[in-house]
Amino acid sequence: MGYLLGHCLSLLLALIPLSLGLTSDGIALLALTKSLILPHSINSTWKSSDPTPCKWVGISCDRRRHVVSLDLAERGISGRLRPEIGLLRNLRRIDLGINALSGLIPPDLGNCTLVEHLDLSINFLSGEIPEILQNLKRLSYLSLYGNFLTGKIPDPLFQIKYLETVYLNQNNLTGSIPCTIGNMSRVKDLWLSDNLLSGVLPDSIGNCAKLEQLYLFDNQLTGLLPETLNSIRGLKFLDVHTNNLGGRISFGSSSCELEELNLSFNRLEGEIPAGLGNCSGLTIFSAVSNRLSGQIPSSVGSLTKLTKLYLSENSLSGSIPTEIGKCQSLTALELYENQLEGAIPRELGELNNLTKLFLFDNHLTGEVPIEIWRIQSLEHVLIYDNNLSGELPLEITELRNLRNISLFNNQFTGVIPQGLGINSSLVQIEFTNNSFVGGIPPNICIGKELRVLNLGLNMLNGSMPVGLGNCSTLWRLNLHNNNLTGSIPEFVESSSLSYMDLSFNNLNGHVPPSLGNCGDLTMINWSGNKLVGPIPQEIGRLANLQVLNLSHNNLYGMLPLEISHCSKLYLLDLSFNSLNGSILPGLTNLTVLSRLILQGNQFSGGIPSFLSQFDRLLELQLGGNKLGGNIPSSLGALRNLEIALNLSENRLAGQVPSELGNLKRLQSLDLSLNNLTGSLKSLDDLNSLLEVNVSFNQFKGPLPEKWLKFLNFSPSSFMGNPDLCISCQAGDLSCTNTSILKPCGPSSNSKGLRKIMTAMITLGLLLVGILVFLLFRFVLFKCKQTAKEEGPTLHEGPSFLLDKVMEATENLNEKYALGKGAHGTVYKASLSPEKVYAVKKIDFAGQKGTSTSMVREIQTAGQIRHRNLVKLADFWLRSDYGLILYDHMENGSLHDILHEIKPAPVLEWKVRYRIALGTAQGLAYLHNDCNPAIIHRDIKPKNILLDSEMEPHISDFGIAKLMDQLSSSLHSTAIMGTVGYISPETAFTTRKSKESDVYSYGVVLLELITRKKALDPSFPENTDIVRWVSSRLTGGDKFEVVADPDLMHEVVGSMEMEEVCKVLSLAMRCTAKEASERPLMWDVVKELMDVKSKACILPKQGKCGSVVL
Repeated sequence: MGYLLGHCLSLLLALIPLSLGLTSDGIALLALTKSLILPHSINSTWKSSDPTPCKWVGISCDRRRHVVSLDLAERGISGRLRPEIGLLRNLRRIDLGINALSGLIPPDLGNCTLVEHLDLSINFLSGEIPEILQNLKRLSYLSLYGNFLTGKIPDPLFQIKYLETVYLNQNNLTGSIPCTIGNMSRVKDLWLSDNLLSGVLPDSIGNCAKLEQLYLFDNQLTGLLPETLNSIRGLKFLDVHTNNLGGRISFGSSSCELEELNLSFNRLEGEIPAGLGNCSGLTIFSAVSNRLSGQIPSSVGSLTKLTKLYLSENSLSGSIPTEIGKCQSLTALELYENQLEGAIPRELGELNNLTKLFLFDNHLTGEVPIEIWRIQSLEHVLIYDNNLSGELPLEITELRNLRNISLFNNQFTGVIPQGLGINSSLVQIEFTNNSFVGGIPPNICIGKELRVLNLGLNMLNGSMPVGLGNCSTLWRLNLHNNNLTGSIPEFVESSSLSYMDLSFNNLNGHVPPSLGNCGDLTMINWSGNKLVGPIPQEIGRLANLQVLNLSHNNLYGMLPLEISHCSKLYLLDLSFNSLNGSILPGLTNLTVLSRLILQGNQFSGGIPSFLSQFDRLLELQLGGNKLGGNIPSSLGALRNLEIALNLSENRLAGQVPSELGNLKRLQSLDLSLNNLTGSLKSLDDLNSLLEVNVSFNQFKGPLPEKWLKFLNFSPSSFMGNPDLCISCQAGDLSCTNTSILKPCGPSSNSKGLRKIMTAMITLGLLLVGILVFLLFRFVLFKCKQTAKEEGPTLHEGPSFLLDKVMEATENLNEKYALGKGAHGTVYKASLSPEKVYAVKKIDFAGQKGTSTSMVREIQTAGQIRHRNLVKLADFWLRSDYGLILYDHMENGSLHDILHEIKPAPVLEWKVRYRIALGTAQGLAYLHNDCNPAIIHRDIKPKNILLDSEMEPHISDFGIAKLMDQLSSSLHSTAIMGTVGYISPETAFTTRKSKESDVYSYGVVLLELITRKKALDPSFPENTDIVRWVSSRLTGGDKFEVVADPDLMHEVVGSMEMEEVCKVLSLAMRCTAKEASERPLMWDVVKELMDVKSKACILPKQGKCGSVVL
């Protein structure tokens, strides 16, 4: 009776809407609009006056007028889903994908038990996946990807037996993959990638017998890949890249139907199984950056459908199998950074569809088979850093699709084919450090797309082609250390050149005035040539110039006044020429100048007092000129002068001003070969001095007490001063160990014979000293090609400077600690008020072989000089630790300025922009101007230090690799880098690349603009700054929603607002998920410098798809 009554009541309720208005489903839909913002095109059709919602946009009904489909995908809907959606009990399909929904997934969805298709993908939904979704027993399609969902995957979710398609990728899901995964016996497509899942992949995955696609990449999975995967016969696509999976590769059963297999960026070991050749349908096989060893199996030749083979960054050995030549569908072959040896097989020439051949950084020998140079489809040939030899054949000139050919650091010989470039649109040519002879191909830039031409360290001769000056696209030109002759060509008005190194050739003629057309130039090095004539006044048009090195030429005339317009110059080296006249007052405009090197010229007049205005000056070299008069006391104002003060071999007279005693940071002082007089007492407080030379002057009186150590190290540095003496007590070793200087005061009981012997010895030493000095000057001038800046000296025993550092820090007392990191502690060492160092102590107790690698890394890093890199001052090695000495930066780190100092200091846009540009320039220098290139591996605000002018200086470059080695040797599973700054492809590997540095730099840019941390506590759980910014820059949203409010207040309504927008756009490209989509650092620098001239277009941030190989 009760059942009958209930049934009648249901019928009655169903009939009521026919006469009383909108149905219950319609009322439920209207209730949803209370928290949803619908566009007018939808809202205008959803009317409460309608009897049924069946004609509303996005709504479909069955014959009984029940709503069975809610399809509003890509409609621009925002807001939150309300519980009323659970009242739509007859829904079969819900598609709200690609909108801007936020908030939680309402648990009430579990009441829609008839739903078969549920799509909420690409929204801003957060919170956990409701466990009650298990009630959707008929569900076959579930798509929640591209949201901000957190928490674990509910176990019951995978017990829905009808599920065929599951997309949970691109969220922040954590925990392990449920063991119930094996209950989805009908699932075909399973995407769990790009989450934070950990643990192992359950063996029960083998029960998913119909599985065709399994995507687990970009997680934190560990353990082994289950053997049960081999039992899934229909599995076609498996992608587990960028996890922490170990063990051996086990795929290759006789029933293998795999078409794409991506195992890259894991910890897989052992050999590549020969059985992989059974996977005859395989089109892509990628196992980049694992720990694979052994030889590449010949069975890979059975993979005739293979289009891409990526096995780089492993420890593979042996030769390249000739059978690869049978894979005639292959378009990309990447085997770089392994230990492959032997010759490149000529069978590779049968790969007629090959576009990419990447074999660099191996031990390959012999000639490149001519058959390879006949593959017409070739676009990128990167075979540098091997031991390849032979000549380049003429066939290379017929490769019409060739874009990038990089052969540097090999042993190639012969002439570069002169037709190179005629039939192709080359973009990048890198032949540095080979033995090429002959001329530079004249039509190398005829395609008008060439950007990089690096031919340095060869034996090229002849003249520079005129076409190089007309190559408007050329960005980087490096021809140093060849035998080029003739004049430098004229440059076109629209030149894009930013970097030009023509040093150490035999180029002659004048510096062309058309050089002024290259307005983007930041670096010119034409040193070590035979250039003549004056420096043209057009040099002043190079407003972006930072480095100008014209040393060791035959230039003459006066400095052009226009050089003062190069206001960004920080290194000016015109040494060893025949320039004359006075040093121009106009140089005062060079306010960022840090190194001024004018020695070995014929400058006359006095040393100008305006040099004291160069408050950033680190090095001043004026030796070997005709400068007269007194040393101006104003030089004492150069309190940052550190590397050297060289006034030697001039005509200076008078006394040394006492103000020079203020140069507390100075490490090298040379006043030799002048007519200086008086006492040296005022220089006794130069505590940082490491070398000094005051020989051949007329100094008198006692040698400064603290200089006695120099007398022992280099007695010739004090000869030629007959009235200079040593103040010492009887029996003092300082008085007995040298005959260069006599003791101060009368010498009792002296005998005539002793005086004669002393005079003879002194005269002999004087003559030897002069000969040594002249020989040194001759070698310095002639051996130009080997001239390099010296790096820090390795000290394994006692050190005067180390003693001072240890004294200043009370033997590295914790109270002087500035901070602690994973590899040691940084201390502040104040040697004097003007000389403050940072000392990094690196522990490597028990690490065998560490000392050798540390010496190599530090000595390499110590030779590097750039205004945006922290200078390594010195280095000491002990049995269980090393000490590295840096300059201390007054304003601390960028991290402190952005996030730590309270109240937060004001950061104007011009300061943020300066930090962005300077950091980019320093990083680009490491990537492109160091040989070999230096990968920083840990770019972050804590490693960007700011001087008193807020100029950025990158620290820890060159030793980050060493620190990683130390960390990995202590913890084999250690993740290198800093969380939040690690690029997706290197998150679980020790391998780093230039692209990973670019990603980290992009994160720094985002921090500069947003003033939020990479992992800011204000972000949703498990969300980093890249994803946070990306989620808010969808569609046409304005960037104001992410920018620092203080910054927006400053720039709103101004041209600077456009600049902020452009830099933000650049940051998003730097943090692109795919490494190949990120710009190179040299492109970043150029874009930042051009930021005022380009339109602002924010990139659209797509959220779907997998890694494109």
